[in-house]
Amino acid sequence: MPKRKTSIEARRRREGPARRKDLDKNGPKRYVSTGFMEQTLLLNTTFEPVSVVSWRKAVTLVFLEKVEVLEEYDREIRGVARNIRQPAVIRLRRLVRNNHSFVKFSRKNVFLRDNLTCQYCGGVFDPRQLTCDHIIPRSRGGVTEWTNIVTSCNRCNLKKGDKLPDEAKMSPRKKPTRPNGFSLLMLHVGVKIMPEYWKNYLFVRE
Repeated sequence: MPKRKTSIEARRRREGPARRKDLDKNGPKRYVSTGFMEQTLLLNTTFEPVSVVSWRKAVTLVFLEKVEVLEEYDREIRGVARNIRQPAVIRLRRLVRNNHSFVKFSRKNVFLRDNLTCQYCGGVFDPRQLTCDHIIPRSRGGVTEWTNIVTSCNRCNLKKGDKLPDEAKMSPRKKPTRPNGFSLLMLHVGVKIMPEYWKNYLFVRE
């Protein structure tokens, strides 16, 4: 016979991982979804952003004493020995090598930078419906690098062809730039709304 779940295990399954307690003056405590609180900003010893980690990973690093906590969310994490507030920003105690200054130029990273959005028509597409377009075509002397490449849907790419933006009357919606590694990382892990707790620490150089 399968092992019967304990009342604690059953309660945890019902509550889910991304919950916190909010006080309700008119009744008992209730649980609400916290969204961005699933993630914690990890800084190097130099206070430079290194990564975005899950709150579970952050709590593990805290208990292993590999990081110090700089900011905390309101949510309380209950442990066997003690309770702690969920970390919002943590800082490594030992310096780690960070390669955010270099971002590999690739089709995938261009799509991430442009948020899967065609820079001509503004539509959001599945990656299979997108391509990389040279603003100044290679046949006209254009180069393949961050500032001359934008995400384009197949239809707009075919429409523009080998014309210059003025000739095709098609200009990118925003000027393409080289992204920094941390901004690309946040897009990759799906961070779209910046927690207030993080804002004072996001000063990554281009």
